[in-house]
Amino acid sequence: MTDRGTVEAVVSRQEPSTLMSAAEVVAALAGDQADAADETRRLEPDVVKAVLGRRFARHFVPAAYGGSAGTFGDLTRALATVGAGCAATSWSASIVAGVGRMAGYLPAEGCAEVWQDGPDTVVVGSLAPLGRAKSVPGGFRLTGTWPSISVVDFSDWALVRAVFATGEHRAPRVFVIPRAAYTVRDTWTNIGMRATGSHTLVVDDVFVPEARTFDGGDLFEGRPQHSTEACHALPLPAANGLSFAPPTLGAARGALAHWTDYATAKFRRAPEAAGGPGLTRGHWLTTLARSAGEIDAAQLLIERASEVADRGAEITPLEVVRNGRDCSLAVELLVTAVNRVFGAAGTSGHSVTSPLQRDWRDVNAASTHVGLQFEPAAHAYMTRVACAATA
Repeated sequence: MTDRGTVEAVVSRQEPSTLMSAAEVVAALAGDQADAADETRRLEPDVVKAVLGRRFARHFVPAAYGGSAGTFGDLTRALATVGAGCAATSWSASIVAGVGRMAGYLPAEGCAEVWQDGPDTVVVGSLAPLGRAKSVPGGFRLTGTWPSISVVDFSDWALVRAVFATGEHRAPRVFVIPRAAYTVRDTWTNIGMRATGSHTLVVDDVFVPEARTFDGGDLFEGRPQHSTEACHALPLPAANGLSFAPPTLGAARGALAHWTDYATAKFRRAPEAAGGPGLTRGHWLTTLARSAGEIDAAQLLIERASEVADRGAEITPLEVVRNGRDCSLAVELLVTAVNRVFGAAGTSGHSVTSPLQRDWRDVNAASTHVGLQFEPAAHAYMTRVACAATA
């Protein structure tokens, strides 16, 4: 459980007026502790407290429960800022914001229970339908195992998806359960995004009341049960990539900054033309310009997706799938840019003491997330385009 007293103290102490200024505070703290977090495979507790105290968890919580009911645009910019300091911290901040948004689809009674201690409650989770549920009087019995649950060590609640079977009919359903209802297995040993502490969550025959569940189709179609906030009124595919692309953008910016410092020093000592030892000035010039351009292009795609998502229920079916395409394409550009600068960094940039190698690991690890794969995004986009053409 998180330390609520500490969180309140952080909030009350020189609270930033905007999420962006809050992000700058978190980025500085997380950047200072990134090496330690990478080593221990979990964020430092004071970094988590800063994320909560700076209002990331409450960003999409309905205003009726003390939340900000904020915009995707504001969160995207803030996450990219944090990601330049520590990609894992940005990823974790995105998870607590994004899964908190999903919890807003609960019935009013369930929302009131989840946020009874305030809007900075940490909700984590997974939409992989890896559990099974059966109907019982007053609710359901839930069992399942969900791997790769980021920042689960600091969670208060978990949101998971399971298959609910009634006769021959099987349908995915979303369940929200308190920390006492699940255990955590230490399984996260990945080389990238190590500090996210994305361990395995286990539920063994737990009762979940009806008020803390909802139809999975409501989330994917953008049909909240009672919230009227714009951030809840859009289909999940329009928002899903925005949980993962902005932290990746921040990490790519960080990688470019680290490489630029390295290359600038080398550039000043480089021979004027090819033939001298090492890489030529021309190579460094094109590496910088091309990589910076790709990162800028990715930023434009992600920002447009954020702006579209902020239109809520007004978003069109084509824009829904275009958002998925844009986020996936943006991350491909970021991977290309980061791999290029890492390859041009030389042995000093590849040292375990170099922050560049951590950014390289984090960006490549982030790009493998199922929500960022280009092929399914391209398929959804082409299908929608074809439907529009034949309508």
